[in-house]
Amino acid sequence: MKRRSFLVWSAASGAAALGSAAGFSRWQEIDSSVNFPGREQGHFLRNSLRDHRALPPPSEIINTDVLILGSGIAGLTAAWKLNKLGQQDFLMIKGPQPYGNAAGGHFGDLAYPTGGHYLPLPSPESVHVREILSDLGIILRNPLSEKPYYDERYLLHGPEERLLIHGKWQDGFIPTAGVPPQDLVEHKRFFTEVERLRNLHGSDGKRVFVFPTMHSSSDPEWQALDQITLKIWLEQNGYHAPSLHWYLNYCCRDDYGTRYDQVSAWAGLHYHCSRWGQAENAGNGAWLTWPGGMQPVAEAMDKAAGGGRKNGTAISLKTTPLGVEALCFELINGVATTYTVRARKAICAMPLYVAARVVDNIQQYGFDPALHTPVYAPWMVANFLMKAFPKELPEAPLSWDNVVYQEPGLGYVVSTHQDIRQTPPDKTVFSAYVALSDRSPEQARKWMETASPKELLALASADLKTAYGWRFAANVERVDITLRGHAMAAPRPGFRSNPGLKALRELDGPILFAHADLSGFSVFEEAAWWGYRAAKLAA
Repeated sequence: MKRRSFLVWSAASGAAALGSAAGFSRWQEIDSSVNFPGREQGHFLRNSLRDHRALPPPSEIINTDVLILGSGIAGLTAAWKLNKLGQQDFLMIKGPQPYGNAAGGHFGDLAYPTGGHYLPLPSPESVHVREILSDLGIILRNPLSEKPYYDERYLLHGPEERLLIHGKWQDGFIPTAGVPPQDLVEHKRFFTEVERLRNLHGSDGKRVFVFPTMHSSSDPEWQALDQITLKIWLEQNGYHAPSLHWYLNYCCRDDYGTRYDQVSAWAGLHYHCSRWGQAENAGNGAWLTWPGGMQPVAEAMDKAAGGGRKNGTAISLKTTPLGVEALCFELINGVATTYTVRARKAICAMPLYVAARVVDNIQQYGFDPALHTPVYAPWMVANFLMKAFPKELPEAPLSWDNVVYQEPGLGYVVSTHQDIRQTPPDKTVFSAYVALSDRSPEQARKWMETASPKELLALASADLKTAYGWRFAANVERVDITLRGHAMAAPRPGFRSNPGLKALRELDGPILFAHADLSGFSVFEEAAWWGYRAAKLAA
């Protein structure tokens, strides 16, 4: 982590827009933290190999029955399910950042996300997710019914979302302000098609789009969608409205960190057609959300799972005549210590680009890193501690999710949204998301490495400055910026037929793989599914 104070320029854009603030300009000092999860550990190992520096010998040997490498949603689900199956002899190595993409942080009592920030209501097929939510008390009754009853504290209340376009806010994300009538007709036709596809079954009797994706239909007619991009599918089906193309591009960037002209049409349609979970006490398409994003869920899963935990990161994992052996290390103030863990089974719950370096001879399992490793999309999440709420334009009220009609920002989420309907807090956190999809992943990662804090802040705050002008900086107390160079696997065309992923998915031996990467894209439902499955095989 880097922490520093730096100066950001804040200037009025004109007397007509700013009234009594015309001509206002000043320097605003903002206390800033910049975080690179996992970078310190990665660079340490890289430099050790480059300089031929030997790591210290293991300080201890630990024996356990099941070893879990990684504490993201897949690893946590594996631990939770092992516990439910009566297996308590397991050890989780937390990895470079506890909870991975489900992590969050705090400004005092105000929580915020540094990764995922919501969960759609799970459909009936997502039995594993409903089991977790029921066990954690988020579903209060009838977890396996068509419409479970949820704890209302976690159901997102309105206003849910708004879009800033042509200088005004509108309700909802798909542009309607100033959109020609013929384009609105296309909007309606697209969503009618989505509704049809939601209820469609393939020739094998399975739904075409469902979570977990391994339960989706394998009908070749629909699998062919994975050979083209979403943009091409839209054009082939006569969708040309710029507003619809912008919206679907936004959705792909929001869920996959990648533009719609690079995302598989199957994945792009899955975004819309698989999310139809219902609730007894909420409208269709409702979401579950927490001020700290998914971290409260991860913490609750962690607590419910039991078992053992240990800080550290795996360096190597290999099979032995008795099971598996992992060499792990921990950095404390830049000094490394190592330890060995021996187990009957190992659940490798880490991203595949990491597993490819950790698992000894991973090619023997049918996965060739050079051919089968997914492309990873970089992300930036910036959490602004607001000492006051900026004054809003009159057209639409502050919503939970607020998006600006532009790239590369994805808008900002209000962490205290669930509290605003009661007594608005004095302070809040605006969480701004940026998918660096305007450049290649390699270019984005290089920029992350070299960008100054001022440059990072300029990009992270672009949407907020568009929404509030000079009023934004005047209301910021400090900012926490998190950079994830390999945030998520991008489902590019062909990802559904990736033979390396298929081989790891089907593996049943001393080493089991469990990560959303096995599905080809990063969402809670998929990560949880692979952890759930691995636990049942390992128990």
